[in-house]
Amino acid sequence: MNARRWLPGSIGILALLGGWAVLSTTVLSARDGVPTPWATVASLADDGWSFYWPNLSQTAGEALRGYLIGNGLAIGCAFLVLLVPVVERLVLQLAIASYCVPIMAVGPLLSTLFDGDTPVVALSALSVFFTTLVGALLGLRSADAAALDLVRAYGGGRWQQLRHVRLVAALPTTLAALRVAAPAALLGAIIGEYLGRVSNGLGLAMIVSETQLNVARTWAIALVSGAVAGAAYGLTALVEHYALPWSRATAAGGDTA
Repeated sequence: MNARRWLPGSIGILALLGGWAVLSTTVLSARDGVPTPWATVASLADDGWSFYWPNLSQTAGEALRGYLIGNGLAIGCAFLVLLVPVVERLVLQLAIASYCVPIMAVGPLLSTLFDGDTPVVALSALSVFFTTLVGALLGLRSADAAALDLVRAYGGGRWQQLRHVRLVAALPTTLAALRVAAPAALLGAIIGEYLGRVSNGLGLAMIVSETQLNVARTWAIALVSGAVAGAAYGLTALVEHYALPWSRATAAGGDTA
C-alpha cells in the first residue's frame, strides 16, 4: 500500500530530474540560466551548512510566525462568522481582498509601516489567510444538521453547537487547508525578503546570487526552498494523518476492499 502511494511521486521526481539533466546538457546551458543538476549539487556542497543555515533559519522563522498568525486569524474569523453571522459579508470581503491584491503590491506598503522582519511575517500571514478561512468555514458548515438540532433541542446556542458539533466536523477541511498553507507561508516569506528589510534569508540570498550571476547557487537556493516547503507540507500532512484516526480507518477499509 505504501509503495503504491509513493511510487507515482517518485517516478515524477525522477522524470523531472532526467528532463533537467538532458535539457541542461543539450538545448540549454548555464548561459541560458539553466545549470546542470551536478553543478547545482556541487554549488550546494561548496556553500555548505555555514551558508545555508543562517538564511534557512531566518526564512523558516518568519514563515512559522506568519503561518501561526495568519492561520490563527483565519480560524478566529471563521468562528466569528458562525457566532455572529452579521459580520460574514465583511469578513469575506476582507478575505477576498487579501487574496486578490498582489503580494508584491502590498509589500512596499507594509515595509513603510513596519520595521525589521515584520513586513515579511505579515506577507507570510497574508499568504495563508484566505485558504485557511475558506477551509475552516466549509468544515464548520458541514456539521450534521441532526446533531445541531439535538444541541438546540437541549437549549444550546451557537457556541454550544460550535464546541460540541462543528469543531469536530471542521477538522478534515481545516487540516487540509493548513496543509496547503504550510508551503504558502514559506513562499510569502521568501517574496517578502525581496523587500530587502532583513540581513539574512533564502529570498535575500537568491537576490544576491542573481546579481552575481551565480546561476548554480541560485538554483541550489531554489532547491533548498522547495525541499523546505515540501517538508512543511509533509509535516502538516503527518499531523492531519494522526489527528483524524477515523480517516485512516476508512482508507484502510477501502484498500482492503
